[in-house]
Amino acid sequence: MVERVIATPAAAAVIERLKQQHGPLMFHQSGGCCDGSAPMCYPAGEFKVGGVDVRLGEICGCPFWMWADQYAFFAASQLIIDAVPGRGAGFSLEAPDGIRFLTRSRLFTDEEAAELDRRPPPPRGGQDA
Repeated sequence: MVERVIATPAAAAVIERLKQQHGPLMFHQSGGCCDGSAPMCYPAGEFKVGGVDVRLGEICGCPFWMWADQYAFFAASQLIIDAVPGRGAGFSLEAPDGIRFLTRSRLFTDEEAAELDRRPPPPRGGQDA
């Protein structure tokens, strides 16, 4: 099954460590000015998603949300969440550790795109997600 968002092994290791420290987590990627366009990791429920947010799936059991306007740009791509050295901006839980989450992407193959086209669109905030 094709996933719209996945995590690299490096990101998965950071996520699992953060889950041990903070409990259930969630991700949001906005594309706004204050938090840039990096994926941000929060304790579950600490970021209020709304009708302008799309749930792309889960990484390591954590829901991953994206601002709908940015999703429109990335709809033909799989998002690959990685963890790299460096300080990101914002309130993401990994920031104090000197690492940051980073989004990479790759275009879906024709076969993957066809599979995704057969599915309902990703749910928006405020819907059953």
